[in-house]
Amino acid sequence: MAAAGSRSQTLVGVISDTHGLVRAQALRWLRGSDLIVHCGDVGSPEVLDALKSIAPVHAVRGNNDRGPWAQELPRDRVVQCGSRSLYVIHDLAELDLEPSAAGFAAVLSGHSHRPRMERRQGVLFLNPGSAGPRRFSLPIALARLIVKNGSCEAQIIELK
Repeated sequence: MAAAGSRSQTLVGVISDTHGLVRAQALRWLRGSDLIVHCGDVGSPEVLDALKSIAPVHAVRGNNDRGPWAQELPRDRVVQCGSRSLYVIHDLAELDLEPSAAGFAAVLSGHSHRPRMERRQGVLFLNPGSAGPRRFSLPIALARLIVKNGSCEAQIIELK
């Protein structure tokens, strides 16, 4: 499989708030990804192991990620996709920089369990929702991000 950014298109699987649950349907949707970004509240190292069996994984620590394994995860991180940079943070409320001024193509976050996608000042803000245990009446979801020719397009995928 090609490394992220080594060809004109990179498919990024985006998942969040698994809280220790690895759904078979989520793994099926993530297959074919060049890389996977987990936006926090992973829940256990086994989740990351399952994702790593599909593609390289870049994860951040969520507010519920505790223990020695979780301390290895950064609070935020930058993921490079070709010429574009993605900023990853669990809770968007903790964002302490201006993504457009910093040159980020997208900001990937989790925490709210609500899938959401919008553009602000040319930057794609993407929350894939939660792929973990159902919370209230919120959907179970993840997202695909396509970085192609310097642009970012995303699709939220609701799991049944």
